[in-house]
Amino acid sequence: MEKRDCREAGAEGMPVVHVINGRQKKLLQGHPWVYGNEIERIQGEPQDGGLVTVVDFRGRYMGAGFYNSRSLITVRLLTHRREEVTEALIAARVREACAYRRFVLERPGTDCCRLIYGEADRLPGVICDRFGGVIVLQILALGMERFTQTIADTLMECQRPDCLVLDNEDAIRKKEGMACFSRVLYGELPREVLLQENGVRFSVDVMHGQKTGCFLDQKDNHRFVQQFCHGARVLDCFSYIGGFALHAALAGASSVTAVDISEAAVERIKRNAGLNGVQVDAVCANCFDYLRAQGKEKRRYDVVILDPPAFTKAHANMASACRGYKEIALSAMRLLPAGGVLATHSCSYHMPEDVFVSTVLSAAQDLHRQVRVMTLRRQDIDHPVLAGYPESYYLKSLWLQMLD
Repeated sequence: MEKRDCREAGAEGMPVVHVINGRQKKLLQGHPWVYGNEIERIQGEPQDGGLVTVVDFRGRYMGAGFYNSRSLITVRLLTHRREEVTEALIAARVREACAYRRFVLERPGTDCCRLIYGEADRLPGVICDRFGGVIVLQILALGMERFTQTIADTLMECQRPDCLVLDNEDAIRKKEGMACFSRVLYGELPREVLLQENGVRFSVDVMHGQKTGCFLDQKDNHRFVQQFCHGARVLDCFSYIGGFALHAALAGASSVTAVDISEAAVERIKRNAGLNGVQVDAVCANCFDYLRAQGKEKRRYDVVILDPPAFTKAHANMASACRGYKEIALSAMRLLPAGGVLATHSCSYHMPEDVFVSTVLSAAQDLHRQVRVMTLRRQDIDHPVLAGYPESYYLKSLWLQMLD
């Protein structure tokens, strides 16, 4: 892949984006996005994917980043400092991201992690996950596409994987004006990709699974649930490939039921249960319907886990999302006796933490049941939250115990 010299950043004559008065505050706090409706005017003729300088309404320097007229996020800032955006800068950011993971993720029995988390690692639109010996890279922002080879080469240098896959199939790319495709950049993709998480073995589909093939943001929460599972009846809803279910089974649960609407996911749960030598009842069903049916049958569980996909991807849909979170919480609480544990999650940034918590607690109030808030957790540490960029905090993990 051709390398391009991108030293024009900071050069005389680079297009200048002026943000409207009042929107400079978030940029000063470190936010990396400029939306189209935050732009007052543009000097010069920026090219989609090209670099621009961003200034406030008084002309004061705010940073430099990539412009894309097709995207709601019109400018993605790469730097808030006066520095050139070069291949060397991008490579240095990749090395820093990998070094951070080495610093925080020395866990026995775990060979998977998120290596690059987009803007939170100051690499806008770049997602990279490691699954054992396989690395999966996604480029979701037009301006970063020119650095694909630099990023891939640096990952090979830092991580030395057996295989590196470029998985550019996400629909976000179409909104950015990019083609969707996947290909192996280095090495050979094994017939089955295996990883270990907290000593639990998983088979993942990196070419056709959701996102990069597996969700890695719940690793610490998977481990956390195990302390409640010995001898317990466990129900894991929206299970995907069985993350919570397999951890519960290996912790000595008396029974584990994992439910997902995807037939492919259910088959993967069965495969993963076999890899670990445990029994999991994998059910293909709509989790809303399954929870209601279990309630009508007066079934009881000691631990119920709810880890649904995002019910809202926009603030305007928050009311509908609240109804969804409350409905499944109500159904789950009906299945739990006194002392039972509910772990419920929201993976949408647009669902504020306080609103999510109050929504779930209102379900207990409607059932006239008292609950203990055990803890409120978040995404794993390899999905860091960047100060000044609240969108990087998205996963809320609320743990309750039923008191009556």
